[in-house]
Amino acid sequence: MLIDDDESLQILVGQIAARDGYEYCCASNGVDGLDMLRAERPDFLVLDVMLPDTNGFEICERIRAEGEELPVLFLSSKGDIVDKSIGFKAGADDYLVKPFQPMELSLRIKAHLRRRVSTPRNSSRAGGGRGVYHVEDLEIVPGKYEARLRGEPVSLSVREFELLELLASDPGNVFTREQIIRHLWGDAAAADPSSITVFVRKIREKIEDDPSRPRYLTTVWRVGYRLAED
Repeated sequence: MLIDDDESLQILVGQIAARDGYEYCCASNGVDGLDMLRAERPDFLVLDVMLPDTNGFEICERIRAEGEELPVLFLSSKGDIVDKSIGFKAGADDYLVKPFQPMELSLRIKAHLRRRVSTPRNSSRAGGGRGVYHVEDLEIVPGKYEARLRGEPVSLSVREFELLELLASDPGNVFTREQIIRHLWGDAAAADPSSITVFVRKIREKIEDDPSRPRYLTTVWRVGYRLAED
């Protein structure tokens, strides 16, 4: 699904969807887009930042507040880190700057949908075969997409949880940005490494007593990130 008022982009994304074998629908503004999203229940959303009646950030925040977990990819002519940070903070999974190559959008969509096949809707209720990860008083439950800090639930997006889960799978080990990108988006996705920085900051805001002096999720300068050992 696409929410964008640019007719040429609507046609382009429709062509990409048809070529790749996807069903496709689009809306030109936020109000119609929200109604269509609730009615059609798409598996993927491409969302423009600038819309006639609102902005994409507000749309993304609203659907996340309603419990929607479908992957959201922002399209925007604004490519600086501040705008990307706002997008990821709103709940986006990806961010692509205009102008872009149609093949790149196609590859990103395929990478996200490939992961979604193994992560069913309402995955928090799905069973998981892996054990619970414990790091001091932080608990991570693979398969259920649940995390708890001192027994209290931690609200994480799908991407935030998958990053935290990766680090928790081998506490003390340093994971490079390249390893994290492959885990979150797959080899085909041309993810922006700066998005990892945004996800790490958001996770720290939720699990650290003092995010500026992290105890759980630490940075190894010029290498990557690791989760503290229990």
